[in-house]
Amino acid sequence: MKAMILAAGYGKRMQPLTLSLPKPLLTVLDKPLIEYHIEALVAAGVDTIIINLGWLGHKIPQQLGDGSRWGIDLCYSDEKEPLETAGGIKKALPLLGESPFIVVNGDIWTDYPMSSLVDRGLSEGDLAHLVLTTNPEHNPDGDFNLSQGRVSDAGEAMTFTGISVLSPQLFHDFTDQEGPLAPLLRAAIARGQVSGEYYAGQWQDIGTPQRLQALNAEQRLE
Repeated sequence: MKAMILAAGYGKRMQPLTLSLPKPLLTVLDKPLIEYHIEALVAAGVDTIIINLGWLGHKIPQQLGDGSRWGIDLCYSDEKEPLETAGGIKKALPLLGESPFIVVNGDIWTDYPMSSLVDRGLSEGDLAHLVLTTNPEHNPDGDFNLSQGRVSDAGEAMTFTGISVLSPQLFHDFTDQEGPLAPLLRAAIARGQVSGEYYAGQWQDIGTPQRLQALNAEQRLE
């Protein structure tokens, strides 16, 4: 199974840290965030990872190389201009192939077991599987509801972790070059084509310098 790590954002909320470094290369315990994702995906059996590049993107392959350090293939999808999430994934589809693939946001911290996504894949007829969690303080209204393993827009919402399995078919009718992922997911949810799960383990959206500082302090105590 292949995977994609989303790493092309500007990281404006992380300034001034991201004025000279792309957000996925910010460190936790002196290791770039993105390397934790690579290690988790490799441990799950993923052998090819695609990383999209945007702001200061040239620094990511300089740091990570071709993947030989982990015994995998690292491929890069260079975005000359911002494409947002759906646009970035669509551009990378030729590298991702025709089978469902894992997508992970490059700016999160989690101990979610990626192997469960490799084992799960997608059920017949589904276009996406989303990992949801308890709403953090910065997202009190949540994103999607989960009931009996199915995702909907009704009821009390949970927060989308940025971890998912997506089918290339999700992007079949997406003809724009750029755009967000949420509208595509909501359209598939309305058709009953999205499964989901709740994860109660570690998960943080590292969206501000203060959150990164707090995470580093927390990890040093463990």
